[in-house]
Amino acid sequence: METKAAQFRAGLRSGLPIFLGYVPVGIAFGILAAQHGFYWWEALLASAGAIAGSGQFVALSTLLASGGSAVAAIIASSIVNLRYLLFSATTAPHVRKAKLPLLVWLGFSLTDETFAINMAEAKEKKSTPIRMAGVGFISWVGWVLGTLIGDVGASFVKNADRFGVNFAMPAMYAALFVALANNLKEVICGIGSAVIVIGLYVLDKTGLLVIQSYWFIIIAALLAATIATIVWPRDDKGSGTLSCAHDKVPDPLSSDASPDGRGANSEVTELEEAATSNEMLVGKRALS
Repeated sequence: METKAAQFRAGLRSGLPIFLGYVPVGIAFGILAAQHGFYWWEALLASAGAIAGSGQFVALSTLLASGGSAVAAIIASSIVNLRYLLFSATTAPHVRKAKLPLLVWLGFSLTDETFAINMAEAKEKKSTPIRMAGVGFISWVGWVLGTLIGDVGASFVKNADRFGVNFAMPAMYAALFVALANNLKEVICGIGSAVIVIGLYVLDKTGLLVIQSYWFIIIAALLAATIATIVWPRDDKGSGTLSCAHDKVPDPLSSDASPDGRGANSEVTELEEAATSNEMLVGKRALS
């Protein structure tokens, strides 16, 4: 069993790609914030206190479009960030034993990228709450550092658009999708989400749809996930909702594998454990 310090360091290593991605995106946010009248410390506090990524870009654009209405910016960013309710619900079973201060940090540092890394490691049975905290910390540092660099360096950049600053966030999401899409189903789901967003954009431009554009990503994500759940209600192993989080995939090449493909030392499911317990209990009562 790794020590907490070792787990945290492992999380820092796992989150390093996020750090490298957040720095340039944070720079983009810092530049845009500075060019629209934010002081460096205001942009820094926004990133240090939120680490909201796309939510901060949406809040900034809404703040400008609404003529400085903080209420409109908060509502818009909150709507965009509603997806974190689903992320946190998915993460919750993996952090049940964590103490409240750690849970607060994990909730604060939950982003699209940290969620993707943590869930990928959870599938590999190597994720722990402490390790998740390390992933969140290095990600937070990258986002805050990037914002500071961008805001301070904004005075040296006259036209940020020619450097592709506005494309930094979509580029990072695209790279993350390519890296973490493990099978054809996930690729189809991701492409389907993109198609839905494009369709909503076209409907908006033709006047057939009258909703704000920040709803597009939420509608696309929920719709694509719902369709995927209906089409593929069971996972690749066919275990469905009854599969246990701690189940291991047996190695068919293992020397202790049984003829039916299951390892002799593989962990049993919760239902099998319950059945075994009941049998032992009945046996004890019979003996008494």
